[in-house]
Amino acid sequence: MSSPKFEEIIQKNCDVSDAKDNGIYSICTLVLKLRNLYKWENSVEPWHEPDSSILLDWIESKEDYWQTINSLEYQNLPINGSFSSPWNITEVNNALAGTNLIYGAGYGRSMKAIFFLGEKINEYVVDQVPVTIIGKEQVRELSSPFAMLQDGRIYIRRDQLRFFFWDQIQEIRSSCKSSLHFALSSYNILKNGKVEQELFKEQLDAITDNELDFFVYHELGELRQDTFSSDNSKKIISTFPNTPIEFVCRALKDILADIHPKGTLNYIIEGENNSSLGFYVGFLDGVRRILFPEIIDVFSKFLNTGDWQLIKNAVSKCQERNYLRAEKMRMFADLLDQESKETIRKRLELEILLPLGLDTPGYSAS
Repeated sequence: MSSPKFEEIIQKNCDVSDAKDNGIYSICTLVLKLRNLYKWENSVEPWHEPDSSILLDWIESKEDYWQTINSLEYQNLPINGSFSSPWNITEVNNALAGTNLIYGAGYGRSMKAIFFLGEKINEYVVDQVPVTIIGKEQVRELSSPFAMLQDGRIYIRRDQLRFFFWDQIQEIRSSCKSSLHFALSSYNILKNGKVEQELFKEQLDAITDNELDFFVYHELGELRQDTFSSDNSKKIISTFPNTPIEFVCRALKDILADIHPKGTLNYIIEGENNSSLGFYVGFLDGVRRILFPEIIDVFSKFLNTGDWQLIKNAVSKCQERNYLRAEKMRMFADLLDQESKETIRKRLELEILLPLGLDTPGYSAS
């Protein structure tokens, strides 16, 4: 079951989400996301850059459109002669049974609404958890996370992952050059210490497909870890959206997923997967890098020795520190029912942010 009207309503919900919440991004991030949205709308490969004047006109038109719809509510979806909430993914996907389409809905950064409709290209099970790989997408919104966990199912959006790899490797920072070059050396796309673009284009699909499980196991770790629950993190994020408190909360959830025995790093270590380890260290940025300095510290030694015990030891040290932080975060989530937002904000800053070298001067919880 799929119709133009059905897809149009999902796309309208995506547009309304973008109109309401595009302000959660910095100007630079917003422009990058709009550039990739333009490429998706126009079926353009990651390496084809649109003419700047055409892109700027398109962005202006998109922002003008957002102004006309930012007060609208999300619409219910037409399902078998009736209507279903856009959040009822089980009912919608039951109606899509017999097609190759899969629907998703949820919340991303700062509780931005996420909707998508795409083609299933593979399904399998990891540790009793169903995994769906999504290829071409008919409908998407601005943020388009490439890995999601919904109702106990892991979704990997392959097209979005292709763009992620392309963009990340085009912008290699000096701080992660050695780790990403280590990863890319497995794919033979380096020449004289630089990424050879034509070889990268040829290998992009292989890199995407070979590294899929890297992200599957992150989602599996998120599902299995119970040190800091999704309910607790959502409680803190919804109270302090788009603040350093949210960013630390999200980063902590990510690290807890990665260091869980069923998570990313155990998967990498057990398989002694060099390329995935290089990508993991190379993609570790922002607050996640602050929460997991141990792996940065030992990676150069690993490059010289190939000793996986170094990585295991780094994970153990990371577990010790971040399990304690997670316990504090869980306590603060519980205290939100008992104390004021301002009181909790100050305690979070004092006990979590400041020891990490993070500060939020002038922020108000009101």
